[in-house]
Amino acid sequence: MALGVLMADPAPALAAFVLPPLPYPVDGLAPAIAPTTMTIHHDRHHAAYVANLNARIADHPELEGMALEDLQGRMSRYPAAVRNNGGGHYNHSLFWQVMAPPGQGGAPSAELEAAITAAFGSPEALQQRFARAATDRFGSGWAWLIRRPDGSLAITSTANQDNPLMDLPGIERGVPLLGLDVWEHAYYLDYQNRRPDYIAAWWSLVNWNEVNRRFAAGGAATTASES
Repeated sequence: MALGVLMADPAPALAAFVLPPLPYPVDGLAPAIAPTTMTIHHDRHHAAYVANLNARIADHPELEGMALEDLQGRMSRYPAAVRNNGGGHYNHSLFWQVMAPPGQGGAPSAELEAAITAAFGSPEALQQRFARAATDRFGSGWAWLIRRPDGSLAITSTANQDNPLMDLPGIERGVPLLGLDVWEHAYYLDYQNRRPDYIAAWWSLVNWNEVNRRFAAGGAATTASES
């Protein structure tokens, strides 16, 4: 996707979904992510996903009253425009929350660290495997740390704006605890084609306090399709 201004569909009469503000100043993630990248990413890319998703309400009026997380588990019922924009809105809303300014993200809780060690051997091994998943994702997509329905942790990745909550073929289902955007618009101004450098720098921004909260919530979020 080009780094220029994204052209969203005209504003719909109904607007169920709202662009959330960044939970920190636009320069709060520097130097790992520069303010210009944050502005383009949030104010243009994410905003376009929200506007385009709202534009689909005319064809699918039930979207107006649907929670964004619930929509992910019903995505098989909708066309590509809802999948791409609904996924883009959910993924980016989570992405902003699982980052924090350097030094403010805390550390994994004792419970989360124990689960990480059980699943991957050590926190360092988690980072290595997560970085591999993010690096090896061909083209645009995301890397994820998820909590499976059985409570175990796993690392996975998805293409484009798909995510592990979606009821779609080929996606390993689970509740996302941590997600990294590896679309070029997320890093190209800062790192050009050096995706591994972006991934390495990003670890200094992980908001473990939020990851701990999501992990502690356990099965509160569902990956099952709603009836």
